[in-house]
Amino acid sequence: MSGETQLDFRAKKNGKETAVPGNPAFNQVELHRIDKKQAEVTEKKDGALVATVREKLSRDGNELTVTTSSQGRADQITVWTRSEGAKVAGDPMAGEWTQDLSKTRLRQGLPLKIEADGRDGVRFSGEFSYTARFDGKQYDLKNSRNDTVTLELVDAHTVDSIYRRDNQVAQKDRWVVSGDGQQMTLTTTGTFETGQRVSEKLVFKKQ
Repeated sequence: MSGETQLDFRAKKNGKETAVPGNPAFNQVELHRIDKKQAEVTEKKDGALVATVREKLSRDGNELTVTTSSQGRADQITVWTRSEGAKVAGDPMAGEWTQDLSKTRLRQGLPLKIEADGRDGVRFSGEFSYTARFDGKQYDLKNSRNDTVTLELVDAHTVDSIYRRDNQVAQKDRWVVSGDGQQMTLTTTGTFETGQRVSEKLVFKKQ
């Protein structure tokens, strides 16, 4: 597998554990080939489960949907379209693929709870949680793929959140609240641990 990042390993489809050297997110995988158009990969870090990745090829073999599930987090769905590489009868998943950002989903049906914390702070809980202030400083995250968050108040209705992983910017969110305060729009750009990029827009309504 190669792209913006590269992983080099050889795994058999019998589900036996295989080492993946040089990868910070996980260092072991188990590959289960369900059929020619479906596969499941279990990712582990030093024997502990990190994520389960399900890959499904469309009927015509030109679209690949990858669903990544990990405990306590919403599923991540990335969709890829075949760009180059002839179809291989023995392995239709082989080839070169380009991510379709219009179908990729970082978060799905995610409920959020946001509460004020003092005059200039906020407590956030959802897929992950944190308590932070709008002062441009880094604050620790809980149950997140990222390490810290920085909050910046753009105006009375807009907040920018910058997430870092291993001291590198991994994700940027912009939250915009409607004038009547009943709707919030989230625009996200980011990079998964595997190097896959994602960009999406979600709309939340106050309950």
